[in-house]
Amino acid sequence: MVRPHSFSPNLETAADNSFQSTDGRNPEQISGAAATEFDQAVHQLQSAGVKVHVFDQLADQDTPDCVFPNNWLSTHAGGHIAIYPMFAKSRKRERRWDIVEMLKGTYRVQDVIDYSGLERDGLALEGTGAMVLDHIARVAYTAQSNRADPVILERFCTNFNFEPMVFRAQDNSGSAIYHTNVMMTIGSSFALVCLDMIVDSHRRAEVVQRLEESDRDVIALSCDQISEFAGNALELKGRDGLVVALSARAQQSLTQDQKTRIQQSASLLPIAIPTIEMAGGSVRCMLAGIHLSHR
Repeated sequence: MVRPHSFSPNLETAADNSFQSTDGRNPEQISGAAATEFDQAVHQLQSAGVKVHVFDQLADQDTPDCVFPNNWLSTHAGGHIAIYPMFAKSRKRERRWDIVEMLKGTYRVQDVIDYSGLERDGLALEGTGAMVLDHIARVAYTAQSNRADPVILERFCTNFNFEPMVFRAQDNSGSAIYHTNVMMTIGSSFALVCLDMIVDSHRRAEVVQRLEESDRDVIALSCDQISEFAGNALELKGRDGLVVALSARAQQSLTQDQKTRIQQSASLLPIAIPTIEMAGGSVRCMLAGIHLSHR
């Protein structure tokens, strides 16, 4: 996780991120509130027994979205790390080699595959924002967008042994979903997904079939729940079992039946981050998951 010190909604990414918002606070108030929310999130995760590595935003860099590191970095079982090309110019500055070196020093890392050079060709694949990875069935669910180039997706899937499953997804206004992880979460025993956002009915049925084949309980979310970031969650290992980290706003939007089905295998860990969510991402986006073995 990366603690923000000069947080603000990123004007450069607002064009294709319909989840961004603003309010009447000045920049200093917004930045201060985001830092407070971040520290509370770290505290709640650690209190649940989740191991968290915290880095601070670099003071000399203009990186308004640095609090969302899952877009430029992912780690994988077997000792593999992927570094991704970003779409917006401001987000290209988020990549941190000190974070990669920490991972190398703390965990067993065999290789680092760096796709970021493809930015020179105008291509982007924004990590586990663009892709929702099923680590059990080895499927990379990907909504089509300018942040999920199909050429890099094929390369990633070949390198990391995933099958790409690509689909068109739109919100109620007809805008493309900018990141798959705002509409879909895959846990060990369940999947949260807004099926209504998948445009093609045949592809929609294929997504459900693949999830059910891996023994997931497919929990359908509404478009309104996606607007509350209910699809932007992440299953983590806690002290007493699995926990699902999501925002308080997202948790409140879930029905009692949906909560009950999730809680059959994991407990809910709601975290209040209303200021950070103004940037168009939620709790899952703040977490770059570690799938590496300790040294």
